[in-house]
Amino acid sequence: MQPYILIVEDEPDIVELLKYNLEAADYEVGIARDGDEAEISVAERQPDAVLLDWMLPGVSGIELCRRIRRRPETRMLPIIMLTARGDETDRLRGLDSGADDYVTKPFSPAEVIARLRAVLRRALPSTAVETLEYEDITLDLAGHRVERAGRNIHLGPTEFRLLRHLMEHPGRVYSREQLLDAVWGRDIYVEARTVDVHIRRLRKALNEGDAADLIRTVRSAGYALDKAG
Repeated sequence: MQPYILIVEDEPDIVELLKYNLEAADYEVGIARDGDEAEISVAERQPDAVLLDWMLPGVSGIELCRRIRRRPETRMLPIIMLTARGDETDRLRGLDSGADDYVTKPFSPAEVIARLRAVLRRALPSTAVETLEYEDITLDLAGHRVERAGRNIHLGPTEFRLLRHLMEHPGRVYSREQLLDAVWGRDIYVEARTVDVHIRRLRKALNEGDAADLIRTVRSAGYALDKAG
């Protein structure tokens, strides 16, 4: 399931920049233009995290953050403040209000997404799904084990992460560049053809014993976990 991120921001250009990049990174996105709308949105559907602008019309981001923290059902909700205020005093005010992190404008979308991933990892480790299943493949996240039709599959760390990503999004085609971002990370330079090498290794491990190939290669597009493969 895609994490649901609520953007609380009144500047249209920033909203569109964040929305585009978050959706490209496989997040579901909601938008609120002011504090009152954000409170209603959180009450109607609690997001997995909030990107919250400091300077909002009406209720400020600082006050909204405090209100979210006062409600028992949202007191642990991850919040990242977005603001043009860059000095240490303002940064501490934002954190003291209950924000988990703080990003100063102008920012790069990659930085926001990296920080978002970090707060989500910290917030959701105990509630995360521990086992993924697709067809006859079972991936045990806690035990770091993979089985296919009851047979143990031995994977290297990169192949394990690659399989996990594909199993979290079955049927979806990912380009080499998207897989590099998701599995290796945006800040690490790796050639796109490296993905092909690890896909071959993953296929070899999964298909031992003439098992059906569940990894579909889409010419000029990328790869997907798909039983039609």
